[in-house]
Amino acid sequence: MKLVLLSGGSGKRLWPLSNDSRSKQFLKVLEDDKGKDESMVQRVWRQLQNTGLGGDAYLATNRSQVEMIVSQLGGEAPLIIEPERRDTFPAIALAAAYMYDVESLPLNTVITVLPVDPYVDEAFFQKIKQLEDVLHETDANLALMGVVPTVPSEKYGYIVPSEERREGTEALSVQYFFEKPSREQAAVLIDQKALWNCGVFAFRLGYLIEVMMDKGIPIQYEEMLRNYHKLTKISFDYEVVEKEASCVVVPYDGFWKDLGTWNTLTEEMGRSQIGTGIVTTDCENTHLINELDIPVTVIGIHDAVIAVSPDGILVTNKSESPRIKEVMNAIEHRPMYEERRWGRYRVIDYVKYAEDNEVLTKRILVHSGKNISYQLHYKRSEVWTIVSGVADIIINDKLYQVKPGDVVRIPEGTRHSIRAITDVEFIEVQSGSDLVEEDIVRICMDWKDIPLHQFI
Repeated sequence: MKLVLLSGGSGKRLWPLSNDSRSKQFLKVLEDDKGKDESMVQRVWRQLQNTGLGGDAYLATNRSQVEMIVSQLGGEAPLIIEPERRDTFPAIALAAAYMYDVESLPLNTVITVLPVDPYVDEAFFQKIKQLEDVLHETDANLALMGVVPTVPSEKYGYIVPSEERREGTEALSVQYFFEKPSREQAAVLIDQKALWNCGVFAFRLGYLIEVMMDKGIPIQYEEMLRNYHKLTKISFDYEVVEKEASCVVVPYDGFWKDLGTWNTLTEEMGRSQIGTGIVTTDCENTHLINELDIPVTVIGIHDAVIAVSPDGILVTNKSESPRIKEVMNAIEHRPMYEERRWGRYRVIDYVKYAEDNEVLTKRILVHSGKNISYQLHYKRSEVWTIVSGVADIIINDKLYQVKPGDVVRIPEGTRHSIRAITDVEFIEVQSGSDLVEEDIVRICMDWKDIPLHQFI
C-alpha cells in the first residue's frame, strides 16, 4: 500500500499565523512527547514512521508549500507537486499518474489518501492499514474510513452505511452521503449509525487510471503536468466518491479531531502562552500566541484567543473564531512570514510609493550550511546588511566572505547567492517596480553548482 497525504489549504481559518504559504499544518504550536515545538505535519509524519507506514508515504502539495515542507520534514519526504492549485481530484489524479508512469507500480497497488493534518493517536494509522485488506477481500472499488461520531456536529460530512458487514471484514456498504447537516439532522443521522467523513479513502491504482482514461485525462505524468491547468477544479468526493456504487466504509471508533479553528486548536495546545507577553492570572481559558518581538499584555480576558504575527493581529472569543474565514475572505495581501528549506524570513516593512516604486524590508535567517538559490532579479535591486554570523556570498560568479556590519549591494540583473558558515541573519531591503516572487530567476539551487570565476 502507498499513502498520499494531501497538503493544501489557503491559510484562512487560522489567520494571522496561517497564510497562503504557511497553512495550518505548518504552525508549530503543538508539542511532541519530549515537549518540543511541533507542527501538525511533523506530528503526522512522526506517527507514520512509528507505525511503519512512513516509507510508503508521499506528500501531494502545491509549489507554494514545497519550501515549508522541506524546512519541516527535511529532504527525505517524497513530494508530488501540483503546477497550480486545482482541488483534490486533480491533485489525486496527478499522484496516480506519477505512481503509474514514473514509479511503474502494479495496477493492483492500493493507494490510500488522507489529509496531512488529522489530530489522532497511532491507532488511527493502524486502522488505515485495514483498508488494503478490505479492497483485496471484497469487490469494492473504494474503501473509506469513517469516524464514529461523539456529538451531532454540523462541521462534518456524514457517511451513512448499511447494517450488513462485508463477509470477513469490518466493512459496511455505503448507502449515501450527507454533507454538513444541521444539528437536528446530524442527530438523526447518528441514530442511523452514520459516520463522520474524515477524508480517508483507498482504491486500487488501476481503478483511478481507468477513471482518468474515461474522462480523457492523461495518465502519463509529464503530459499530465502540461495539461494540468485544463482540469476542472473539483473535489475527489464530488467527482468520484459520491458517484461510485461499489463503495464500502470501515468504522473507526477512536480519537480523531479536526484542529481547523482556533477554538479546537487551542484545546490541544500544551501551553496557554507562546511568545513574548503577559497573561494575567485572572484570565480564564485564554491563549496568547505572539510571533513578534514586542510584548503583548492580556488582562482579565476570558475564553479568548489573541494571535499576533507579521501578517496581522487577531482578537476573538473562542466560540466565534470559526468566523475568521468569512471575515477575512475579502482581504488579500502577500505572506509576511515564510519558512524556506534554507531558513526563514519575516517582512518588517512594506511601502508602495505614488511613483510606482515599492520598498520591502525583510529580516532573513539562513541556517548554518544552507544556501539560497543562485538567482537574479530584473525588476528590483537589493541591499543586504549582515546582522550576525559569517557567510560566503557569490556576486556574478565571484566569491566573497561577509561578517556583521558588512553591506552588500545587489543591483538589478546581478547574479547572487549566500551560504551560511554559521547561522547568519541579515536585513534585506528590496527596491523596485514589482516586488514579487515571479521576478526571481533561479539559475541553480545547489551551492556546488554555482560557477566561480575568481576567488577573492
